[in-house]
Amino acid sequence: MRRIVTTILLALVVITAAGQKRKVQNKPYIDLRPLHFGIQIGLNMQDVELQNKGPQLMQMQEGEEPTEQLVLTDADTWNPGFSVGVVADMRLSQHFSLRLVPTMHFGSKHLVFRNYKDLNDGGLPRETTQDMKNTYISLPVDLKFSAERFNNYRPYMIAGISPMINLSGKDQDYIHTKRYDTMVEIGLGCDYYLPFFKFIPELKFSFSLADVFDKKHIDELTDMNKRVFANSVDAAYSKMIVLTFYFE
Repeated sequence: MRRIVTTILLALVVITAAGQKRKVQNKPYIDLRPLHFGIQIGLNMQDVELQNKGPQLMQMQEGEEPTEQLVLTDADTWNPGFSVGVVADMRLSQHFSLRLVPTMHFGSKHLVFRNYKDLNDGGLPRETTQDMKNTYISLPVDLKFSAERFNNYRPYMIAGISPMINLSGKDQDYIHTKRYDTMVEIGLGCDYYLPFFKFIPELKFSFSLADVFDKKHIDELTDMNKRVFANSVDAAYSKMIVLTFYFE
C-alpha cells in the first residue's frame, strides 16, 4: 500500500512539474531575430568620488599674503535623475548579443566644501555647497549574456564600455568636470515576455576609467575666494547607478 501511495504522489509531482514546463510561451521566436530595436526610460543616481589635496597656501584676496587653508570636499548626497534613450540589439548566438544603447542622462551631484581653517561660532568648519548639474549623452556598447528561457522569464548579465559627453556649459561654479569621459559598466536584468512585446527591467553600475576633474576651470574663476574651494580637489571619478526599463 505504501508503494502505491508513494508511486501516486511521485506521479502527481511529475505531472505538476511537466504542467509548469508546458506553460504557453509568449513571443516564442522573438529572440531569433538577427537585429531588433526598442526604447528605454529609467532613473539614475549620479555620484563623484573626489580626491582632496589637503592643506594648501592660498591668497584669499588680492594684495594679501597667502595663508594656509584646509578644505575637504565631498559629494554628500545622491540626487535622483532620469534617463531616456533607444536600444539596438544584434543577436550573436543563443546566449550572447551585442547591444548599442544611445542614452541621455539628466541629473546632478551635490557637493559640500568644509573649510577647517574657517570655523563658525560652534567651532565647526564653515560649509559651502554646489549643485553640479550634469546632462550626459552616452553611447554604451554592451555584451549581453542571457540564461536559458524558462516559460516567460529569462535573466541576463551585461558588461561593456560607455563613452560619455557632458553637455553642461561653462559657468562660475567652484568645480567642473571634463567634457568627455569613458565609463565601464556592469549590470543584470530579466526579460519578461508579454503577449505583444518584451518588458525588461535592468540595474546597471557605471564607473569612470579616468580622472574627469577639469583643472583648467580654476584659472577661469574671477572670484579669488572660489579658488580655494576649486583647488581643494586633486582628482574626480564619476559613478552612476541606472535603473532602466526597456520595451522591445
